[in-house]
Amino acid sequence: MKAFKLENEPKRITGFKTPEHYFDDFSARVLQQVNDKQEVKVIPIYKRKRVLSLFAAAVMVIGLMIPIVNNYTNTSKDLDEDTLETYLSYQSNLNQYDLIKELDTKDIDKLNKGVALEQETLEDILASNPNIENLISE
Repeated sequence: MKAFKLENEPKRITGFKTPEHYFDDFSARVLQQVNDKQEVKVIPIYKRKRVLSLFAAAVMVIGLMIPIVNNYTNTSKDLDEDTLETYLSYQSNLNQYDLIKELDTKDIDKLNKGVALEQETLEDILASNPNIENLISE
């Protein structure tokens, strides 16, 4: 490897030159530009954080309220038959006469349409039941 000598190499000229007497009044020009600039409105960081934190809190509240509102709107007001039957079976002081008193004509019509007893089925039930007098009296 040959020795590298800086003094012997040709010097390259850069493309940049400063104009004549550029730095003579440089400080005066910079001060004049600084004084001529208008005041810029500065928004403090703590105010921006406050708005951002309020926005984040609102998003969190809305996000947490969605399942609660959805649960309240989807709950059904009607009782299903199994729940009602279980409730009535565990009520010891409830008899058939109490249930009959609560029925109106629409309910009785629905019960008549739902029960389809044939004559043969009715005869079989009456023939096989030893307490026929109880069934007739009820």
